[in-house]
Amino acid sequence: MRVIPCLDVRAGRVVKGVNFVDLRDAGDPVEMAAVYDAEGADELCFLDITASSDDRETTYDMVSRTAEQVFIPLTVGGGVRGTGDVERLLRAGADKVAMVTAAVERPRVIAEVAERFGSQVLVLSIDARRSDTQPSGFEVTTHGGRRSAGLDLLAWAAQGCALGAGEILLNSMDADGTKAGFDVEMVAAVRAVCPVPLIASGGAGAPEHFGPAVGAGADAVLAASVFHFGELRIGDVKRVLAGEGHPVR
Repeated sequence: MRVIPCLDVRAGRVVKGVNFVDLRDAGDPVEMAAVYDAEGADELCFLDITASSDDRETTYDMVSRTAEQVFIPLTVGGGVRGTGDVERLLRAGADKVAMVTAAVERPRVIAEVAERFGSQVLVLSIDARRSDTQPSGFEVTTHGGRRSAGLDLLAWAAQGCALGAGEILLNSMDADGTKAGFDVEMVAAVRAVCPVPLIASGGAGAPEHFGPAVGAGADAVLAASVFHFGELRIGDVKRVLAGEGHPVR
C-alpha cells in the first residue's frame, strides 16, 4: 500500500479547503515536499489546482525545485493539455503526469500520451461527486470541481483505462476536506470497472479512515490537510495499515 501526500498549489503556495472552497495557506511546496520525503511518503502528488481554470500551464520552475528535493516518485498535474506539456513536465523532474480537464475535453489525448511515453506515465485524475443525473449516481467534474462534465463516473473511468491511462486518481468532491472518511462506495464502484492501480482521495481525517479505502479496492491512499497541518503523520497511517494486515513499505 502506498501512502501519498498531495500538495494542492495555488499562486506558489500549498493550500487546502473543504469541498474545494475556503482555501487556506499550508506552506511552501518545495519545503513540504522535502519533509514528506524524509517522513517516509511513498510518492508525492503536486497539483496546480487553478492552472486549468486560469487557462495556463503548471509552473515548471516549481516542479523542478520540488523534484530536486525528493527521491520518491513525483506526480504533477494542472493545466496539462497534450504531449508537449507532458514532455516538459518529465524534463522538469516529474515521474508521472496527471490529466483532468484536457482528458475530458479530448479523450484521445490519453491514448496519445500513453503511446508516446507509456501508460505508466499517465495518471487520469477524476474529481467526482454524487449526482442523480448519472446512471451510477456519480458525475465527473472539471476545472478544479467548478464545472460538471456531464459524464457518468464509471463510464468515464472505464473509457480512460481503455484508452491507456496507467493509473486512476479518484477524488471525492463531497468528501474532500471534510475529514469524515473516504467515499468507499465510490472507490468500490470504480474498482469494479478499472483494471489499473487506483488511488483514493478525499475525506481522510483519522488513521482508521485509510483501511476501509484499501478494503474497497484502493491500491494507494492520498491525503492533504491532515498531513499539512500536522494532524496525522505518514508513519501513523502506515502503522495502522500494517496493523490491519495491509503491506506497507
